[in-house]
Amino acid sequence: MKGSSSVSNHLLKQQNMIMILMLFWFTKLGMVLGHNHVLGVQPLSKIAIHKTVLALNNMAAVAAAPTVLGISGEDTAWVTVKVLNPMPSNDDWVGVFSPAKFSSGNCPPAPDSIGWQETPYICQAPIKYKFANHDNSNYLKTGAAVLKFQLINQREDFSFALFSGGLSSPKLVAVSKNVRFLNPKAPVYPRLALGKSWDEMTVTWTSGYDHRDAIPFVEYVSNGGEVRRAPAGTLTFNRNSMCGEPARTVGWRDPGFIHTSFLKNLWPNLRTFSFKAPPFPGQNSLQRVIIFGDMGKAERDGSNEYADYQPGSLNTTDRLIEDLANYDIVFHIGDMPYANGYISQWDQFTAQVQEISSRVPYMIASGNHERDWPNTGSFYDTPDSGGECGVPAETMYYYPAENKAKFWYKADYGMFRFCIADSEHDWREGTEQYKFIEHCLATVDRKQQPWLIFAAHRPLGYSSNSWYGMEGSFEEPMGRESLQKLWQKYKVDIAFYGHVHNYERVCPIYQNQCVNEEKTHYSGTVNGTIHVVVGGGGSHLSDFVASPPVWSIYRDHDFGFGKLTAFNHSYLMFEYKKSSDGLVYDYFTIHRDYRDVLACVHDGCEKITLAT
Repeated sequence: MKGSSSVSNHLLKQQNMIMILMLFWFTKLGMVLGHNHVLGVQPLSKIAIHKTVLALNNMAAVAAAPTVLGISGEDTAWVTVKVLNPMPSNDDWVGVFSPAKFSSGNCPPAPDSIGWQETPYICQAPIKYKFANHDNSNYLKTGAAVLKFQLINQREDFSFALFSGGLSSPKLVAVSKNVRFLNPKAPVYPRLALGKSWDEMTVTWTSGYDHRDAIPFVEYVSNGGEVRRAPAGTLTFNRNSMCGEPARTVGWRDPGFIHTSFLKNLWPNLRTFSFKAPPFPGQNSLQRVIIFGDMGKAERDGSNEYADYQPGSLNTTDRLIEDLANYDIVFHIGDMPYANGYISQWDQFTAQVQEISSRVPYMIASGNHERDWPNTGSFYDTPDSGGECGVPAETMYYYPAENKAKFWYKADYGMFRFCIADSEHDWREGTEQYKFIEHCLATVDRKQQPWLIFAAHRPLGYSSNSWYGMEGSFEEPMGRESLQKLWQKYKVDIAFYGHVHNYERVCPIYQNQCVNEEKTHYSGTVNGTIHVVVGGGGSHLSDFVASPPVWSIYRDHDFGFGKLTAFNHSYLMFEYKKSSDGLVYDYFTIHRDYRDVLACVHDGCEKITLAT
């Protein structure tokens, strides 16, 4: 297969556990492969890069080594940066820029809210930064510092720039020579997801190759089977796809090309080297699901993290990597990287979770930090996405929605039916999404798929989070008022939410009343839906109201994730695990038969006739 061997060899060296080859057939010859910020604020947004002025000092220097990365095919590498500054200050910092070349010619037209300097020298935020005195306690005395940065392959070269003046009034003092990956366009960061049918799996990845440069495809081999190839489509987005700043201005960075291939007609439970094909709907086998929200991303080199923005992110990621052999699929229900308009952070996030997403389906939902932006059709007229308005999430990840801009879909996985709602679009009765939710709940065969799960980013059911408590609603306004009759009518087992950064489990409940006195082992007809907040994936934690409501069974102000285990058609277990140690801190079980699902419950009874 001429032309594709360089990419496939690179991938085999880079990911020993991945034997699905993301390949390209090349159509062109000669192509070669002590500083704090406010909690909840994207660290890069603290840098007023548009205010940069030149203060170059011939006596200052920044040197980075090595200058060529990924020689053995790696997509991650450490770089040592040595700084020498004759006029050191505690406010000095080093930013990592990619592309490496500063060019005011690439600056976009400035909106009124950004006042460029007279001649803008830098108009793109760095992808990460560290203060010069980070791990260099003698910097003020010596003016010398050594910093270590971890870089990932992001399709462009890198440079390291020393600034004085702090983050709010940056003055450019010195710039390093360029650093690059040997094959900057290589395919990286594979992401598995369920397709629209039960026997289909999708593989998405990122590269620097457009479809005009190379034809992307996946080569895969089933156990004992023949080598197969599946073509891939190629998508991208540009600055004009963004809805506002910083995504359209200082936060913009070219996302590369995103390829998705559809692997069809997979045999149920057949291991295709690195992943297991989905089980047939209703198949009676052990099925294990991880679910959480609001994980965010963090930097293993300590950059960007001078306060607790997403302090639990790496703990959750590492715990899930360690436990890969013990679950089959992941649902990340919104607020993924918290890029907030800094597009480089999407690459950082896909790299962070790639050991998970390359092994099991990584299903996502839309959160406020992915979608919300004023006057763009989001239900909440807030600027939480930093101008992204859903575009990066909709492009970087596959999910089986009929319309990618409407982030709701169903997912069948063996004995489970998942109905994933989009809390950032209107869900109220009479809307398009409400009709989808009812159709998703109504069309499942509970005889074969007994475990019916609803999930959304925002708590549309119950949460004793402090801000909901102050509002007196203990929910997202208009949430359960619109949806609880559907949950009750179709006997939804569990509803999961993120958005609130903690863990909370609610009793089986309907119309604000616990309908089952049991707290741990439910059996027979449960009578209501159990609501669970699993938003402690990694972002800064949210507070509870001081006194828990009567319906709140267990609360934890810590980082963690949920795990569902379906042992068979009659027995389901849920566990809450902390990210710090992976131990179980809360759990419950449901044990019931099909007749218990059919049984009449309040507002969930089928009509009967007196005719005989």
